[in-house]
Amino acid sequence: MIEFRIDRRSGVAAYQQLVNQTKHALRTGLLQPGDQLPTVKEAVATTSINPNTVLKAYRELELGGLVEGRRGVGTFVCAVPARPDADQLREELAGWVRRAREDGLDRGHVEALVKAQLDLHYEGEGR
Repeated sequence: MIEFRIDRRSGVAAYQQLVNQTKHALRTGLLQPGDQLPTVKEAVATTSINPNTVLKAYRELELGGLVEGRRGVGTFVCAVPARPDADQLREELAGWVRRAREDGLDRGHVEALVKAQLDLHYEGEGR
């Protein structure tokens, strides 16, 4: 099960952080169809946010077709975002990161290069 973390200094709304963390867990395989998300009560206890904030995040995920709420039971993953050939892309990226490290680039430099490319190719898109 995923455990949510809220970064209050990030400037990103708490509900959006929950949505982003859930989508990330789906993309990386941490969450699979049938897995249960934390209950609203559990999410509130670990994040100290308002229950309505959790409900807003879960509603957005449900509207996106990724989760479904089951009254009195909880919220469950029902779909995983499409990952076209993600395994091959992951291997290529891992090779690139290894090469960058071997060539002496530090983590900050690698992150800056990747972010610049993401900004270039995904301009105007949300996370």
